[in-house]
Amino acid sequence: MEIDVVIDVVCPWCFIGKRQLDAALKERGDRVGAVRYRPYQLNPDTPAAGVDRADYYARKFGDSPQYKAARDHMETLGPSLGIAFDFDRPARIANTLDAHRVIRWAFNTGRQADAADALMKAYFEDGRFLGDHDLLVSVAEGVGLDANIVRDLLAGDSDSDVIRGEIDNARTIGITGVPFFIFDGRHGVPGAQDAAKLIKVMDELSPAA
Repeated sequence: MEIDVVIDVVCPWCFIGKRQLDAALKERGDRVGAVRYRPYQLNPDTPAAGVDRADYYARKFGDSPQYKAARDHMETLGPSLGIAFDFDRPARIANTLDAHRVIRWAFNTGRQADAADALMKAYFEDGRFLGDHDLLVSVAEGVGLDANIVRDLLAGDSDSDVIRGEIDNARTIGITGVPFFIFDGRHGVPGAQDAAKLIKVMDELSPAA
């Protein structure tokens, strides 16, 4: 089977969902022919300079008990998935268009998952700014892309319209939140499901011989 994973790299649940999928693939990877990471932007109007994360969260969530519960849950769950969330570290939320371009280009080396993981780790654990082209080039080089070529591509608009088109398509088919898993182009699973749930879907769609 094939799996399309729709994510935004500044979404903490996407980091959790990606790591849950990693765990599921360790159990059922022999049934999966390809995994593709697809772009989504929760805040496509974010300026190139980004926005302060603490200010943004304060404006969006305030002192909401639901937000505090969600944050506590992520911080508790993270270590079991190898994630050390650091929401208190100063950070800026980037416009993720360029980060999605890098993930798209990493398809050429078969390492989209590594690129997505590296970007989310840099942001959620280290507080790095995902709009920094030096960071994006470093991640690209780390997954086997030519650093000089990627730097030149980032300086222009290469594949920007393709990314926007994919995001528009995701919204057209009804995706309003991420992560969102699409199995064989026909079975959608929303949210950061745990590995057992993803394994159950894989078993249902591709039973063992």
